[in-house]
This record gives sequence, structure tokens and C-alpha cells, in this order.
Amino acid sequence: MDFETFASARWPRLVRTAYLLTGDHHEAEDLVQATLAKVFTGWSRIRRLDEPDAYVHRALINNNLSRYRRRRVMQFLTPVLPDRASPESAYGGISGIEAKSELIRALTQLPPRQRAVVVLRYWDDLSEQQTAEALGCSVGNVKSQASRGLSKLRAHPALAGYSGGTGLDGMDHRDNRDNRDGGGK
Repeated sequence: MDFETFASARWPRLVRTAYLLTGDHHEAEDLVQATLAKVFTGWSRIRRLDEPDAYVHRALINNNLSRYRRRRVMQFLTPVLPDRASPESAYGGISGIEAKSELIRALTQLPPRQRAVVVLRYWDDLSEQQTAEALGCSVGNVKSQASRGLSKLRAHPALAGYSGGTGLDGMDHRDNRDNRDGGGK
């Protein structure tokens, strides 16, 4: 597959992942562009890998961590909501759009590694093993980072109203999906 075809096919997913890591659409696109620019220089080697997608995901995560280290400044982001809230509420008086916005704000307050694990595990739906490979760490580290990240999200004041089977508790079901292959929590 040539690079242009690969990049255009993966663009939406990479931007979504980058948005969840950065909390900002413009920064997400910049992050993906920078990552793809770096990948392009080694594409002849990368395309022959068994999992070029995993390589690109890891490059995206590494570029985000580098960006975060360079800044060392906490940003409080207010994402622009592209949709209108529906009259009926999804989460006890709060619309699904507002809930998503609160969750993304809370994600931006997690440390970069915890945010990366939560995003890859629960939005990109990667297994613990795939997440570990993407981040270049052990499965145990993924489990502990996911546990800590989810605990911080559950304790976040803006997300306190999402317990009881909706919101964050809905994320728990994926923690056990690796049990089917003996990888347990």
C-alpha cells in the first residue's frame, strides 16, 4: 500500500485518537500531521512491518508525550460542541454532548500516560496487549495505568453524577474482555 492511501484511510481514526489525547481539534490535526510526516520519511521500511498501524499509533503517542513534555503547562480546554443538545437527557438531566464534553475535560487532566492508556483501551478498543505494544510497556503497566486513570476519572467532580450504570461505569465492562484469552485483570 502506498503512503497516500494508508494516510487517507487512517486519518479519521488517528485524528479521533489525537483529539482524545489533546482535547483540541486543531492540536489533534497538527499532531497527526506531524506524526504522518515523520512516518513518511521511513515509509519504505514501515510498510513492510507486520503491523504498520501499531507503529503509527505508537509514533502518535510518542509525539503527543513529547509535545506535552515541551509545554509543561496545564491547559484548561473547552471543546467546541459540533452538535446541538437534544431535549431529552441521556445522563440524568445532562445531555450526551455535555457528558462527552465533561469527560474530555476530565481526560485532559490525567497524566499523559494514563490518558494514553484510557484512550487506547476504551475509545480505540485495543486489548491490554495491543495497548502495551502501542505504548512500549508491559501489560501490567497498562492495567495499573488504566486502573489509576479510571479511578481519577470516577473521582473527578464534574463526572460525579455519571455513576450507577451510565457514564464511566459503562467503561468497566471492557476491563474484563481480555479474560476470555486468559489475560485477566
